[in-house]
Amino acid sequence: FLSLAAECCCGFFMILILGNFWFLAVLYLLWLYLDWETPCMGGRRSHWVRSWTIWKYFREYFPIHLIKTSELSPDHNYLLGFHPHGVLVAGAFGNFCTGLCFQTLFPGLTPYLHIMPIWFGCPFFREYIMSAGMVSASKESVSYVLSHQGGGHASIIVIGGAEESLNAHPGSLTLNVLKRKGFIKMALKHGAHLVPVFSFGENELFKQVANPKGSCLRKVQEKLQKIMGFALPLFHARGVFQYSFGLIPYRQPIHTVVGSPIPVTQNSNPTTDEIEQLHALYLQQLRKLFEEHKSNYGIPKHKSLIFE
Repeated sequence: FLSLAAECCCGFFMILILGNFWFLAVLYLLWLYLDWETPCMGGRRSHWVRSWTIWKYFREYFPIHLIKTSELSPDHNYLLGFHPHGVLVAGAFGNFCTGLCFQTLFPGLTPYLHIMPIWFGCPFFREYIMSAGMVSASKESVSYVLSHQGGGHASIIVIGGAEESLNAHPGSLTLNVLKRKGFIKMALKHGAHLVPVFSFGENELFKQVANPKGSCLRKVQEKLQKIMGFALPLFHARGVFQYSFGLIPYRQPIHTVVGSPIPVTQNSNPTTDEIEQLHALYLQQLRKLFEEHKSNYGIPKHKSLIFE
């Protein structure tokens, strides 16, 4: 969906270049050059864009719910680890980039959803995603948010990244998290409290073509992901007027549960052992969050998270 929107914006840019409006394209390129670092410096959110009526219908379509389990004091900065990636990442977008749901439940906190830097190179499209509250997932960008004096900032990172989208099959509980430790190091460097977030229903929105590890399709997808920086899951769902085939996600409820914060003491130069210990604690709290709430959202008792 991001790819489709980005392609439309790039197509519009090419029309400006090839048409009689090339001077507008030149002016925009100048703006792009001068504004290049903004996605790494907190972005440029717009309350007007985040409050569009269409987002209300977007959240109600599934519907999307945000569940609070603990207070998050605005006196601190937080790093929220979002799981799983799914295909659409609808829970992350719907809860942190639209409306005032997050700010209502957690007053005093400003959410920043970090996405791949490649999207901010797309003409015009970058302006839209920044206005929705999205910023770059680069180290510089995360540091900018988490170094805010006085607290009140929350970085949301989809920990599994593009690689995890290839596991986004209905019923899948596999998370790519064992080797993902950069976010732990960032939390330690800035003293940002860690908060595990699990979005129940995220993997139920689409059916993906079978791509078990070791299969030819999976090898091709993983190779393309390394080359391009983002994965290409082959998926389908429903159509506009029928439920048998299409690219519109199924109407499956999404419940994004925000866990309790893990206090983190600032350490500008953490050791490998300190990173490993905090990472282990984070995984423990993530698993605990899942086990405490899975029965509320239709997950059988015998099913548990699988960390890879």
